[in-house]
Amino acid sequence: MWPFDIKKKRLAELQAAVEAAKAEEHEKARKRSLARAKLRSMEKRARDAAVRWEAPALVPGVVPAGTTPAVAMDSLCGPTYQFLNSAAGGLYAANIQPLPGYQNLAALSTRPEYRAFASTISTELTREWIEITSKDRKDAKKLADKIKELEEACEYFDLRGVFRRSSEQETFFGRGQISINIKGADIAVPLILDPRTIPQGSLRDFTTIEAMWTSPSTYSAIDPTAPDFYKPSSWWVLGREMHASRLLTIITRPLPDMLKPAYNFSGMSLSQLAQPYVENWLRTRQAVSDLVDKFSRTFLKTDMAQVLNGGDGGDLFDRLDIYVNTFSNLGMGVMDKEAEDIVQVNTPLSGLHELQAQAQEHMCSVSRIPAMVLTGISPSGLNASSDGEVRAFYDWIGAMQEAYYYQPIDTCLKVIQLHLWGEIDDAITFKFKSLWQTSAKEESEIRLNRANEAQVYITNSVIDPAEARQQLADDPDSGWDNIDGDLEIVEPGMFDEEAGPDELGPDVLPGEEGQ
Repeated sequence: MWPFDIKKKRLAELQAAVEAAKAEEHEKARKRSLARAKLRSMEKRARDAAVRWEAPALVPGVVPAGTTPAVAMDSLCGPTYQFLNSAAGGLYAANIQPLPGYQNLAALSTRPEYRAFASTISTELTREWIEITSKDRKDAKKLADKIKELEEACEYFDLRGVFRRSSEQETFFGRGQISINIKGADIAVPLILDPRTIPQGSLRDFTTIEAMWTSPSTYSAIDPTAPDFYKPSSWWVLGREMHASRLLTIITRPLPDMLKPAYNFSGMSLSQLAQPYVENWLRTRQAVSDLVDKFSRTFLKTDMAQVLNGGDGGDLFDRLDIYVNTFSNLGMGVMDKEAEDIVQVNTPLSGLHELQAQAQEHMCSVSRIPAMVLTGISPSGLNASSDGEVRAFYDWIGAMQEAYYYQPIDTCLKVIQLHLWGEIDDAITFKFKSLWQTSAKEESEIRLNRANEAQVYITNSVIDPAEARQQLADDPDSGWDNIDGDLEIVEPGMFDEEAGPDELGPDVLPGEEGQ
């Protein structure tokens, strides 16, 4: 072949190779373009599907057949849902979801992490409970019998248990409701705290109702200046209409008005709020468990040529089977001393404790419950203490009690008073007991300091002994609140030291000689 022909052939081969390379690159570019387009389409669908606000699904039977739920009324909620959906993927993040459904929230309550949130908060809210007292300490003794009777009635109606269960349901579902059940009453009309509407002996009981069994019947969405704006005036309770005054509604994590219809006028469930943090904790815990399980791996160095070349491996697999079944701390492994060796590879475990603890702390932070209280695990290390965190948690619980539970409890106490006496005693009130309990040593030190303080005031004539005695009698924590604060105090030097009892007369008491 002529050199010219050879050169021409090589050139043709080179051109063909170039064209093939260009075609391959073009195909790769086309595939990348298709992949990017597909990815953009998937992202768009994800954004569009990230948030889909609509009327919540209700349990069949909650709203009577043929009745449109208030949360699905087109004239009120339709434009709101459309506005929310128009912002899906933009104004709202993909992890923000509407009400996930009562069945999903109920399923979450079966996991120990979510149940721990509810049981801890509800237990602490009602652990020390309340102290029924009088507005004026001077009337305390006069009202002692009525207060005792009221306390016994609260125990009879299990008022503490009712609010504890309601708090659990509020944590799970975002709304806790307590029904005030009056014998023979029309539940569709308002409950007025008056003897004419709550006659003596008419209270049947208090009942907690889960959020899945109720839905708003009517509510105002016209005038934002009205006190009942976006507040249901009545509720459907499994087909029956009940006035809102008969159904005490407790919501500790309220939502903006725009989102209330989508959540069936509930608040934010703590289970839903904490779900991303709990799932992160579960993943971290499982990952750590997997690492520990695969901490040590054993490798056998042997001749793999026969297997890699397509052979059956001879007796290799039989020997591996024997090795696996016999190798242990008490067993014996057998290997070829010339061609085989055993190697163990261990996975580093340093830092896993910190990662797991951090994930656990994140889970606790969203619930505002210290890790020591939630898990029962005391902090480790020198000078480790969680007293400050626990005190902060108790302060938060106390604020919750005053903000969300004072008014419902006050209503229940007034209803019980009408049931017992046919009237409401305005002199009776209550307060929440402190959650932080001092030790006997701490109480002794406090009382000693107060006694020393009173002694200084008496010595400097700031107060007299009678006033100090009255303070002890008025203080329920003094340990001397059972004494008579009005008893006259005999001052030293009030009588002549030389005068004996006979000079005053046998029937004359100290302080009565001038009478």
